[in-house]
Order: sequence, then C-alpha cells, then structure tokens
Amino acid sequence: MQYRIEGMDCASCVRKIETALARMPGVSDIQLNFATEKLELSLAPDSDTQCSDIENTIKRLGFGISATTDQANAADSISDNLLDTQQQRWWQTRKGKQVVGLGVLMSVAYALALLFPDYGMWAFAIAVIVGVFPFARKSLALAMTGTPFSIEMLMSIAAIGALIIGEAEEAAAVVFLFSVGELLEGVAADRARAGIRALASLVPKTAILLDAQGGQHDVPAASLQINDLVLVRPGDKVSADGVIVQGSSSLDDSPVTGESIPVAKDMGDAVFAGSINMDGALQIRVQKTAADNTIARIINLVEQAQTSKAPTARFIEKFSRYYTPAVMAIAALVIIVPPLTMGGEWSTWLYRGFALLLIACPCALVPVSYTHLTLPTICSV
Repeated sequence: MQYRIEGMDCASCVRKIETALARMPGVSDIQLNFATEKLELSLAPDSDTQCSDIENTIKRLGFGISATTDQANAADSISDNLLDTQQQRWWQTRKGKQVVGLGVLMSVAYALALLFPDYGMWAFAIAVIVGVFPFARKSLALAMTGTPFSIEMLMSIAAIGALIIGEAEEAAAVVFLFSVGELLEGVAADRARAGIRALASLVPKTAILLDAQGGQHDVPAASLQINDLVLVRPGDKVSADGVIVQGSSSLDDSPVTGESIPVAKDMGDAVFAGSINMDGALQIRVQKTAADNTIARIINLVEQAQTSKAPTARFIEKFSRYYTPAVMAIAALVIIVPPLTMGGEWSTWLYRGFALLLIACPCALVPVSYTHLTLPTICSV
C-alpha cells in the first residue's frame, strides 16, 4: 500500500508516524520518506486493521493522508501535490494562519495589559489557551499511539505550568515562539523538497500518441506503454524514454544530463524524458514506462539517499528520543527533591521546575538540523 503524507516538518514527524503504525496489528514493512512524503507499508489480508484505521490514525496525529494506487500514479500524484504546496504562501497554510492568529492575540493582550493592567493577565491566559490547544490535542494523540514523551507534550506542560504559577505572559510567548518554530520548520522542509519538485516537473503531463492510422491523440504521459509511438513537436518536452524512429532534431538534454549545448540526434538515437526538442518533429518509440524512465530512476535514487541517514543525523534522532523524558524527569526532581530533603518551599521549587520546562523547548533544534543534513543530498542530484 502506498500513501502520501502531508504536513511532515522534520524527522521526528517520521518517527511519530512509524511508531503509531507499528503498534497496529497486521501492519509491517513501514517505510516513510520525509523528502517525498511517501509512505509504503504492508497490510496482512486477514488483519483486523482496515485501511480506514490507518488513515484515521495518521489524521489524529495531525497529518494529512491520501492514497495512491501504483508507482506511476504515485509519482504523478507526488508531483502534483508538491507543485500545489509550492503555490501556497506561508500565511496561507494552517500553521501560518495559526501564527498570524496568535500574533494578533498577543498584540491585543499587550495592548490590554498597558491600558488595563488588571485584565492583562487574563488576556494573555486566553492567548495561551487558544494557542496551546492544538498542541495539547496532538500530544494526547501521540501519547495514545506510543509516543508519550513528545516535544508537543513538553511544550503543553510548560505552558500550562506557567499559567499555574501566574506567568501567563511568558506562557503566551513560549506558545507563540513554538508556533513560529513549527512554521519555519515547514518552510525549511518545503525548500528541502524543492529538488524533487524540480525533477518531477521535468516530464510533461501529456503526450501525443500516434495510432496505427497515423491519428494523433492527447493522452497522459503516465499512461504510455512500451512500443507506443509518440510525436514530439519542436519546442515540446520528450514525454518518455525511447528511440527516434522518424525525423531528426537537436535536443536540449540539460534538464536531465546537464549537457551545456543541444545535441543533434537522428533515427536510432536514444532520447530521455524531459529533454526539450529544439527544431524538428520527431516520432519516438517508447522504451520505458513512466515508472521506469530516467527521471523516475533519479527520483528513486534521491528517495534511497534520503532513507539512509548520515551518522550525525542518526545521533540527533536518537538524542531527540531521550531529550523530552529527561527534561521532564529533571523538572520533576527539581520540584520534589528540595522540599522533601532540604526543607525548601514548595511554591519556590514549583516555580523553578516549571521555569526549567519553559526554557527546555528547543523544538527546532533536532528537526532543522536533520533538514540541513539531508538537503545537500537532494541538491547534489
């Protein structure tokens, strides 16, 4: 089974989804690629788990999901969805709207605090409750699916704890900065996917198929089969890997091979999908399907490169698994140990414990580091 997952910002998102799916009976061979947003898994035919269960689980975690049927359609779907994502500005996304909304609430709260000091804390408290609700809901969903110690859980506890100790303004600032960090992660992730987006856009969506009588028909390029005959007019992109059976022309192979000048090609010469026909009409015999052409193989190599992580990336991912529970445990010790063993005041050490949680929310540390580590792999291809 193949799916496209929307809304992944970092490597930790991949781990959260994989952990949730691994707990479902009958689900195995889980492979989720952060760069291409593609999920592949096997589902036992006699399992109690249904396709709808998989989709609902991922949606509860706060991610979007759409099914794809086969490899060619999957590649076409990924290309379309990535291009659609590129057209959205940051303020048009869900996380962008959340940041803008929180910014407005924070501005109103600061204005009320200046004009009506007695009501300032309540204004900040409302901003905290509104802002932390999506993260708290996600943290509970993650806890129910096998990831109890998530960064969302840490931030939610820190924000709520700040409200308890009367630091509503600081709690609002933490929630707002956390939301900004999530937004920036999304922007960074989208830039990291730009390489695959550019590769996927090289192959044209349609092709001119020639029938036995010489008639011309516009068909999806992904539907072309081996030995089909296609027409490539001057200025068109080649729609499939194949060999020229009629005509001669100069082809610009730079989008595929990086060749700096057009290459003259004649009957019997091989052509690549994505090359640009410069000056002569060509009839091309298809030799490879859309799932096996040059561009598809390059994208597959990029996916494999993304799957194999560098040692530093593996260390950072391992570090992130222990960071949140360690911080929460230390904060609990700070709150409990001094009052019990040294006669400290509970209110003082409660304040210090929640203060520790407040400063221990570097959500962008692990994800953005992973993004920068994987970005050169895409760019090099």
